[in-house]
Amino acid sequence: MNAAPASARNDKPAVVAAAMRVLAESGLPGLSMRRIADELDVQVSALYWHFPNKQALLAAVSAQIVGSGSVPDEMDAAARALRDRLLAHQDGAEIVSSSLALGLLELPARAELVAAARRAGLTDAAAEVAADTIVHYVIGYTFHEQQRLHAAVVGAADASVDLVPDAARERRDDFDAGLAMIVAGVQVSVAVS
Repeated sequence: MNAAPASARNDKPAVVAAAMRVLAESGLPGLSMRRIADELDVQVSALYWHFPNKQALLAAVSAQIVGSGSVPDEMDAAARALRDRLLAHQDGAEIVSSSLALGLLELPARAELVAAARRAGLTDAAAEVAADTIVHYVIGYTFHEQQRLHAAVVGAADASVDLVPDAARERRDDFDAGLAMIVAGVQVSVAVS
């Protein structure tokens, strides 16, 4: 166990920071309340003082993954920035997807996507649909990408397919091509409305 000072182990940010360290080290399968408590050198029950359940803690981890800083104001740039944040954390897309599905996370990129779609000329309702479509594309694409990478690392897939720099460039190109189609569809929706 890591013997951090009691003051550094007994607050919400410390618990989230410990969870982020465990996630980086062990991925989502290793992200247990027991492992986080061990990281902080506390009893598991101490974590429940700050988080009523593991899903609430995962929502805080999700918020850390997606960040709260500025988001680019163009649809394609906001989508790429979200993908980059998800890829920066092992199993990031899966964790964020779960928190979003349960309504436990406000995604800063989604708000900017809605605003960008409104600026492009969509109605409020259509802008919401456009933002949700882009968010689901980004998370779904990134989730599958992270799953393939994990499978390659553990030997369940051909590592040469996903772990070489050319494959990463090809995935980025494929992602960008799909995103361009979605953004073009949003622009067509503006033209016909």
